[in-house]
Amino acid sequence: MKTAAAANGPTSMTKLRRILCYGDSNTHGSAPAKSWFDSQRFDETARWTGILAEALGKGFRIIEEGLPGRTTTLDDPIEGASRNGLTYLKPCIDTHRPLDAIVLMLGTNDLKTRFSLTSEDIARGLVALIELILSGKSGPGGSDPHILVIAPAPIEEVGFLGEIFSGGRIKSGQLAGKYKDVASHFGADYLNAAQFISVSPVDGIHLDVQQHAVLGKAVADKLLTMFGAGTVL
Repeated sequence: MKTAAAANGPTSMTKLRRILCYGDSNTHGSAPAKSWFDSQRFDETARWTGILAEALGKGFRIIEEGLPGRTTTLDDPIEGASRNGLTYLKPCIDTHRPLDAIVLMLGTNDLKTRFSLTSEDIARGLVALIELILSGKSGPGGSDPHILVIAPAPIEEVGFLGEIFSGGRIKSGQLAGKYKDVASHFGADYLNAAQFISVSPVDGIHLDVQQHAVLGKAVADKLLTMFGAGTVL
C-alpha cells in the first residue's frame, strides 16, 4: 500500500514545469568586455534566465545551461571540442529530464571567421539540434518537450571581438528568417530577439544588464503563451 507521502510526492513533482535554457555566453551572462582579460559575469538575478525565473514564479524551474563560445555543432579549434553544442546536448537533456520545454539560443559563435560558415550552414546546425531533441522523448511521460527557438540578436563588428567575427554582421542579420523557417518546419515556437534587444556597442556580441532584463521578460511572455498561462505584467 502506498503511503500518503508516496502518493503525493510524484503528483507534486509533475506540477513543476522544467525549462532548459541552452545557449552560449549570452545565456551564461557574460558581460560586455573591452578585452580578453576583462571577463565578468552578471549575477543570477541579473541574467535573462534569472529574470525569466522571477517572472514565471514558483510553478517553473529554470535550468541554466549557457557556455561561452558554444556553437551549434562545431568543435572549436582554439577553444576546444567542449564548445560543440550538439555533442553536449544529449547528456545535458538526459541529466535534467523530464523537461517541459527547451529554449535554444545558439548560432552567434558559428559566425566566427575561423568557421567560414554561411547563414544557411548555421541554420542547418539548428536543424541538427532540434532533431536530436525530438529523438529523445525527454518530456513528461515520454512526450516531446516544447521547443522555443530564439534567433540571437544580430552582432556588430566592433571592439576586440570585431576581427574574430569579421564578416559576421551581415550573416547574423540573416539568421532570424532562416531560424523562423526551421522552427516552423518542426512545429517549434519561435522568438526573434532583435525585436526586443540589441547587443552592446562595447564588444558587439554581449548583452548589457538592461537587455538581459528585457529579454528575460520577453521569453517569459512567450513561454506563458506556449503553456496557455497568460502573460507577464
